[in-house]
Amino acid sequence: MFVSSLAFGASPKLSPEFEHADPNSTVDVIVQYKQAPGPSQFERIRKNHGGQLRHTLTLVRAGAYSGIPVSHLSEIANDPEVEYISRDNPVMGALDNTAGAVNAAAAWNIGLSGNGIGIAVIDSGIAAEYSYATVYSQSFVPGNTSTADQYGHGTHVIGILGIPKTTIGGRTFEGIANQSPRINLRVLDQNGNGTDSAVIAAIQKAIALKSTYNIGVINLSLGRPVTQSYTTDPLCQAVEAAWKAGIVVVVAAGNNGRDNTYGENGYGTITAPGNDPYVITVGAMKSMNTPSRTDDQIASYSSKGPTSIDHIVKPDLVAPGNQVISAYAPGAYLETTYPANDPLLGGSASPYFFTLSGTSMATPVVSGAVALMLQQSPSMTPDQVKACLMKTAYKSFPTSSIATDPTTGIQYTSYYDIFTVGAGYLDISQAILCSNTSSGQALSPTASFNAAASAVTLSGVTGTNVIWGTNVIWGTNVIWGTSLLSGSNVIWGTNVIWGTASTTATNVIWGTNVIWGTSVPQGETSKIAIYGE
Repeated sequence: MFVSSLAFGASPKLSPEFEHADPNSTVDVIVQYKQAPGPSQFERIRKNHGGQLRHTLTLVRAGAYSGIPVSHLSEIANDPEVEYISRDNPVMGALDNTAGAVNAAAAWNIGLSGNGIGIAVIDSGIAAEYSYATVYSQSFVPGNTSTADQYGHGTHVIGILGIPKTTIGGRTFEGIANQSPRINLRVLDQNGNGTDSAVIAAIQKAIALKSTYNIGVINLSLGRPVTQSYTTDPLCQAVEAAWKAGIVVVVAAGNNGRDNTYGENGYGTITAPGNDPYVITVGAMKSMNTPSRTDDQIASYSSKGPTSIDHIVKPDLVAPGNQVISAYAPGAYLETTYPANDPLLGGSASPYFFTLSGTSMATPVVSGAVALMLQQSPSMTPDQVKACLMKTAYKSFPTSSIATDPTTGIQYTSYYDIFTVGAGYLDISQAILCSNTSSGQALSPTASFNAAASAVTLSGVTGTNVIWGTNVIWGTNVIWGTSLLSGSNVIWGTNVIWGTASTTATNVIWGTNVIWGTSVPQGETSKIAIYGE
């Protein structure tokens, strides 16, 4: 029998994403419980609802089940032991000039290399050719125990973190933290697809291995659309648990900054779990094929805040992510499908490197920087690291920049406001000098818009429990730019972001099928057109 959207909406335990689900279909779900579930809860779901247990997610007091009839969701929600039910959503994967743009050499020159600071890379695995610094590997891909990179994304990410110093064709490449031990936790399959539950299980494993491998950083160059508030989203709750366990979590912002389908100009398109206020969310800059940062520009595809539903100010900062040359996985999907992405080094296509673009590539640049900071100051908390990165970020930007698509001639104008570049551009040379002994939280603030007064305020940047204190994190120009509050319709004047019906707003922002376009501007993205690239 049809279960109405009203019935779903009446249950506070059901995620809004189920509101328009086909009642005759089945769905994969994550059921969070008030207490950690055990065999009796798992058996009850199997016996009464036909759900098969996929993952035990003790980190968020949950079980991930497949094959649950949509018509049974309300009944499961009525179980007094159940806290909340979410869809087990699909997630997908979002050097020379890069290192120069963020002043990485300043850290290398004083002997910082990330040595002893473990980085957990939750991605598509790693090619055997680049597994020399990997101290632990495990696959969370259902039915596939291989930890090799069959897709090609994870290897590229790990190369940005730690490829050894290599010179080819007169160009020298070196990973940001090339002596950091890597923990390879594979969650994306050969096509770059994964699930919330696999990512949560991997985060759970990273926390369990924290002491064994001194894991200081989790790199998440992946994401999916925001479907509910971060306060109930199990994926967001998992990254918060890692943060509170003492691990810095660095997440890609997403690549939907050009989405103007409903007049939002790419605002409100940050992906989950980058919408969580605890984590460090990273947008992408273009290095403009030079090691100097003075000519760098924001990549027009880099997703912008504020976040859907909760209106969190994101990204937190930006880093180089465009046309990044890094390690490739021989025979993997990306390498075989897009051979033109082999860079020309010394006059010929390199058989060892691959070029990708996106916030997925910017994310490990920041993760590597965090490893350098923790090697320098091992006692820093995740909140202190985040505050230092944002405080020391380079804040000199143009008012705006324009990217032109050579195929369509469409121009994309980007403004350098707080929702586009956050606190600024990663600067490793300054970050390693930052001594922050403040206690408290470094939560990204919430933006509130008063339509009557045409005024925006940020909450959560002051107070006794907030680490920002009186220090300047955002420069005046970075916060407001020149047109953010000018009465234009860049963000304001639309219910897409500020509407009271959060579920509707989410659907309007994301539409029904978020796939990054293949027609991209010269010098902006590679020919890869996938989520995270």
